[in-house]
Amino acid sequence: MQFQPKASRFKLLAIALSAVVLSGCATFSSDGGLDAVSTLTKERTGQSVQRDKPENASAMQASLAQLLAKPLTPDTAVQVALANNGGLQASLAELRVAEADLVQAGRVRNPGFSFSKLRGGEDTEIDRSIMFDFVGLLTIPLRSGLEQRRFEQAKLQAASQAVMLASDTRTAYFSAVAAQQAVGYAEQVVVASEAGSDLAQRLAKVGNWSKLDQARQQGFYSDATTQLARSRHNATASREQLTRLMGLWGTGTAFKLPERLPDLPKAPNEVANIETQAMSQRLDVQMAKRNTEATASALGLSKATGFINVFDAGYINKSQSGKPRENGYQISLELPIFDWGGARTARAEATYMQSVFRTADTAVRARSEVREAYSAYRTTYDIARHYRDEVVPLRKRISDEVLLRYNGMLASVFELLSDSRDQVTAVSAAIDAQRDFWIAETELQAAINGSGGGSFSPMRGGATAGASAQAH
Repeated sequence: MQFQPKASRFKLLAIALSAVVLSGCATFSSDGGLDAVSTLTKERTGQSVQRDKPENASAMQASLAQLLAKPLTPDTAVQVALANNGGLQASLAELRVAEADLVQAGRVRNPGFSFSKLRGGEDTEIDRSIMFDFVGLLTIPLRSGLEQRRFEQAKLQAASQAVMLASDTRTAYFSAVAAQQAVGYAEQVVVASEAGSDLAQRLAKVGNWSKLDQARQQGFYSDATTQLARSRHNATASREQLTRLMGLWGTGTAFKLPERLPDLPKAPNEVANIETQAMSQRLDVQMAKRNTEATASALGLSKATGFINVFDAGYINKSQSGKPRENGYQISLELPIFDWGGARTARAEATYMQSVFRTADTAVRARSEVREAYSAYRTTYDIARHYRDEVVPLRKRISDEVLLRYNGMLASVFELLSDSRDQVTAVSAAIDAQRDFWIAETELQAAINGSGGGSFSPMRGGATAGASAQAH
């Protein structure tokens, strides 16, 4: 279909210029979404996120060296992990992927140019045409809106990974400190049990102790030695777990830990409206909501392009020997004869309902997890305080009384050594209870602010997969 009116050519020119203008509006941001991720992370962990860049490597290493020169605290351990963990940096790199999709959605498909030349005898016919993706031009707002929501969701996903890494790092920190503290106490127990074993041998030689009592003391010494070996391995494993999360190697692995766990707070935190806080602050809940919105947008795009999925329009120019040049336009339209787009629309609708149900399930699990985490927090606090205020002081008073009775020759050596074994059990349990409280406190904060259970993984989650209904 060809004709020459100038008005038609101006219309086509206007379409081409509009496409160029709209395409030019889609550009990359200066921060690539990192500022939003850093803000979300800092609100929930107190620490910001940085993208590791080659030009900043020297400054980053100097900052890490300064942090690692002093004994680590939970906050400095998290700071090192957020700046240095390679898995998190890989997750942050995916922000650029999502932003690239957003920029691409705001650009029109490149125009197509065709040229043909036919010669027969003395006649030559030349056809020239340039075609624009008209449907792609009209659906730019829809596609850009969809990819914008996916980009926002990618920010939430990256922030969720950062918050989860911070939680795992704090947990590993308290486990490492507790394991190191247990090693120190186990070493003291071995020294004491070794002295008791030597005393038992001497008493047995002069006939003042039975072989049974000597064997019992020797068994206690053997058990203490075995427990020390286990404690040392647990300390190494816990420290290595913390090292991996902080992304350290080489000289960085020589960081120092405090000798003992932090003291218990004077009273546990009373958190009001804990479920409401979780619903407003948990990143997995926000991601589920955004996923539903993005899927709904994808459904609208599928319906908009369901009937006509390919519609190209463009300018055509034809010249023939001995005849004036002809100008006009050409339209290429996909006829919905075999595929009316129903399958695409049905798929988008099913994906949307899947997203709705997943959002509801996420909310139910979030409420349950935060209630469970708060119960664990209060229970571990009560247990740790009970060991601190009741069990350990009571075991000390008992030991003091047994020692007095032994010095007054009213108690045997066996009673004294048996009491020492009971005291070892109480102190070890107290260390474990104190560690469990700090881990429970960390998990409570993660349940309120982060993404609930699980551990950090550098792989991107499937939260955005549900919004992948395509229009083309």
